[in-house]
Amino acid sequence: MNEQILGLVTGVAFGFLLQKGRVLRFDKQVAAMRLKDMTILKFMLAAILVGTVGLHLLAHFDVLAFKHKPMNLGAVGLGGILFGAGWAVMGFCPGTSVGALGEGRWHAVFAIVGMLVGAAVYAELYPFFKRTVLAWKDFGPIGLPETLGLSAWLVIALFWAVCLALFVWFEKKRL
Repeated sequence: MNEQILGLVTGVAFGFLLQKGRVLRFDKQVAAMRLKDMTILKFMLAAILVGTVGLHLLAHFDVLAFKHKPMNLGAVGLGGILFGAGWAVMGFCPGTSVGALGEGRWHAVFAIVGMLVGAAVYAELYPFFKRTVLAWKDFGPIGLPETLGLSAWLVIALFWAVCLALFVWFEKKRL
């Protein structure tokens, strides 16, 4: 199966799960930002947990090789602020905005257009950002296991334990 078809199938399956998990709902988005409903966080953590194991298994069997992007404080900080501001203003992150549009919520078009305009502005201003924000502290291509000096599988097991404890706590609190 070629990569485009596999990407389409994976994207449709993920969109289906987003819709069935009700994470495309505006009220869920707002409640997540207000820390009143952890549905979206639980969905994201579950996807990260499964994806982490899957990717590390593929790397273990030499199907893929990890290549970390450099850890740049300026890029991560500014990107996080812009991402969070866009999510807070529109009530959608990139994936949920496209999913909401697929459900027929036409106001999601504004979020999608905002992302496209933001990407175009970034591309135009890239030389400026390269000299300024992207020149801030760069730690190079690092990952958590390398930073901690631990096995990736141990870090994954610890992450699973923390996430499962969080899931139990969220359920007890009815979040």
